[in-house]
Amino acid sequence: MDRLLRATVNSWKGLLAATRSEEAFRQELIALIIAVPLAFLVTAETWKRLALIGVVLLLLLVEMLNTAIEKLADRLTTEHDLQIGRVKDMGSAAVGITLIIAGLTWLLALAERVGLI
Repeated sequence: MDRLLRATVNSWKGLLAATRSEEAFRQELIALIIAVPLAFLVTAETWKRLALIGVVLLLLLVEMLNTAIEKLADRLTTEHDLQIGRVKDMGSAAVGITLIIAGLTWLLALAERVGLI
């Protein structure tokens, strides 16, 4: 039980750190706050609500991993390093791909809701 409590505390600290240090993470948290009630308006099916909320949670997860990569890379060196730059670009690309997945999921759900499909 002690391990679970420590893990929970560490997770909370990580969420707070991401919220305090990353504007993109804060924006995505706002998107989550909007997405939860909006998912209930967009669809009546539970699994679709889960998908709509889940893609926003996935975006938050990928953003945190990208932030962790960037902060670790910045601790290694402050000088420009081509390989570290590539790693950071890959993390950024992961966020971008996740944004596309989330956006397409929401667009599909909204199109279905208004009867376009």
